[in-house]
Amino acid sequence: MLDSLRQIVTEVGKSPDLRTALDVIVRRVREELGVAVCSVYLIDRHDIPESERRLVLQATEGLNQDSVGRVYLSMGEGLVGLVARRAEPINLENAQQHPCYKFIENIGEESYHAFLGVPIIQRGEMLGVLVVQDLLARRFSNDQESFLVTLAAQLASAIRYAQASGELNRLRQGDQVFDSAHIAQGLPGSPGIAFGTAVVMLEGTSLEDIPDRSVEDPEVELQRFRDAVALVQEEFRQLKSDFSRISAAGDEDMLFDAFILMLDGGSFIEAIEQRIRGGSWAPAALRDTVKEHAAIFDQMNDTYLRERAQDIRDLGLRIFSKLGMDENGQRAFPERIILVGQDLSVSHLAEVPTEQLAGIVSTRGSGSSHLAILARALGVPAVMGASDLPISRIDQQEVVVDGYRGLVVIRPGGALRDELMRLAREEAELSAELAELKHVPAETPDGVRVSLLVNIGLLSDMAPSLQVGAEGIGLYRTEVPFQIRKQFPSEEEQTRIYKEALQTFEPYPVVLRTLDVGGDKPLSYFPINEENPFLGWRGIRLMLDHPEIFLTQLRAMLRAGVGRGNLSILLPMISAVHELDDALYYLRQAFNELVEEGQPVSWPAVGVMIEVPSVVYQMDAIARRVDFVSIGTNDLTQYLLAVDRNNERVASLYDALHPSVIAAIREIVAGATRQNKPVSVCGELAGDPMGALLLLGMGIHSLSMSAGSLPRIKWVIRSFSYAEAQQLLNKALRCEDPAEVRALLNDALEQRGLGGLVRAGR
Repeated sequence: MLDSLRQIVTEVGKSPDLRTALDVIVRRVREELGVAVCSVYLIDRHDIPESERRLVLQATEGLNQDSVGRVYLSMGEGLVGLVARRAEPINLENAQQHPCYKFIENIGEESYHAFLGVPIIQRGEMLGVLVVQDLLARRFSNDQESFLVTLAAQLASAIRYAQASGELNRLRQGDQVFDSAHIAQGLPGSPGIAFGTAVVMLEGTSLEDIPDRSVEDPEVELQRFRDAVALVQEEFRQLKSDFSRISAAGDEDMLFDAFILMLDGGSFIEAIEQRIRGGSWAPAALRDTVKEHAAIFDQMNDTYLRERAQDIRDLGLRIFSKLGMDENGQRAFPERIILVGQDLSVSHLAEVPTEQLAGIVSTRGSGSSHLAILARALGVPAVMGASDLPISRIDQQEVVVDGYRGLVVIRPGGALRDELMRLAREEAELSAELAELKHVPAETPDGVRVSLLVNIGLLSDMAPSLQVGAEGIGLYRTEVPFQIRKQFPSEEEQTRIYKEALQTFEPYPVVLRTLDVGGDKPLSYFPINEENPFLGWRGIRLMLDHPEIFLTQLRAMLRAGVGRGNLSILLPMISAVHELDDALYYLRQAFNELVEEGQPVSWPAVGVMIEVPSVVYQMDAIARRVDFVSIGTNDLTQYLLAVDRNNERVASLYDALHPSVIAAIREIVAGATRQNKPVSVCGELAGDPMGALLLLGMGIHSLSMSAGSLPRIKWVIRSFSYAEAQQLLNKALRCEDPAEVRALLNDALEQRGLGGLVRAGR
């Protein structure tokens, strides 16, 4: 049955719309279980109160087909409604004897007795009910029940995807009315509302993810394709020439000649051009033709010929790489880019012009993943974990990103568009007002001064940081320059990068964090494959195992700080005292090496990043060894709550305002205070208006955040006295649930007229 499960799920996943998907389900389940009837009921609306929702018969094999779309059951009505209300399977020998059985005329089920219904649920949300029925009065077997339960669980996401695909197909046909606008629900990633054009980034090296798109002028698209083919032909000629200089003519020459000849014409090129003439854009025509030709080779018995299928795919990738570029060889982008993808990374962000980036949408991840953090650093709205969004169908569509609520709206029209435009205007007005705070201090009404610094990852982040009045760099993520390169940067390269940051912010402090890769921050040229990367080889653990990388970076940092006096070095992912001692040993080694070489280096301020719960209970020992403590609330929250912050399935459990996290931060502050060491916060909680209130109440007077968050936090600090923040902290510590904490702080912000900092609109 496992093979059948996989096959059914695969077929459903490939369905172009909901109708096709449901037809596949009822047909294949009926065949596999050998039953008389298989039906699917779906809840017709998910945006209305549960008491008003209805289950609609959407597909059946065995019942009257005329009943599809016409039979409605309220939640709890009949046996199907009972399955939905209980959210558990119901397996009955004789359905008609059950007190909840409801007879429906003209549906044709009166002759069926055996009944098995299982709920279709995704992330706790009831989507519908999958039902099988049979003529004989019997209970379905345990194996049959397990099969149906497993299948329903796996089909839930495919059904949601198919629903979205069908809605978007209707949109592509030009339906612009209010009710047809597709809205995908994700998770808030970065606040703000932005209009723009979706630019879908392909993942990996597969052509399968190329989106569909029609073209208005096939002749222009044909020329674009032919230009790309000509570039690939020239590339092969150059490769052939290069190989001929280093080796005797052989299979390589024959292969290059075969590719060049194939690109001159023949069935491959003709098939692509025919699809383009039919109205398809070149990449999709290329995708379908490559798939068609590769399948022919895949089915051949000869091993050598089967391997040629991969050659066809590689050829397709080469052509695709040349498409989408302007006359200067650069990819053409719309004026306002909404970057969309599955696993977007820093390298994807580097591919688009930052000044045109308006928003980010990822089908994976959560509001605490590294991508969301980068979005906040760039000051662009982001939605994460929009898993039901069929991204291959929205390329070049108008998209609205609501980073407050985690919504993605495709081609909004009518009243919906007007409302989103209003919210976007109010967002822009608020940003303009906040910009006026640049030259005023972050000081409470009762005279408590707070230093507001920025978290950055690229040198390009520094200009926006200076524009908002940052008082230094509280966290320089040195892994970002590593991520956008194809190899480890040299000591000279690193020295230049760090020196520019120190010079730009002099005399303000600049905190350089040592390389923190692993987890959700991989390096393409240094792959780390682990079952649980967040608990594995990352941060300081990796650096201590590779002193050649660590020492090079430490030397570059020390050299960059010569003659400035504003350098601080931060050590991440420390989980034990001995790790801190080992890291300090290597720092001393790098320092001594440079002194011996005649470099006039100075010993920097050294801090430790508190993000692992084990060191919360060793704060005295840790703080004695360093000059300052910086709290990384992102990982601290993740590890305290045992929640993978990149996993959208458990994202609702990740909350930095959880009472346990608040209590842990208070313990850290107490331990550092006993050793007379200053405490700062560089995690995302520092840039959260609610979180900043609590941190202020704890007496933390140094907060580091993204440049986009800084004006918002300054407004909060200037609106609440230190005494008021302490009172809110005390109330929060008595809360037992994160929702209580959020309600408390939200009310406080609304009462001061600061509600627009945590929601759309004023």
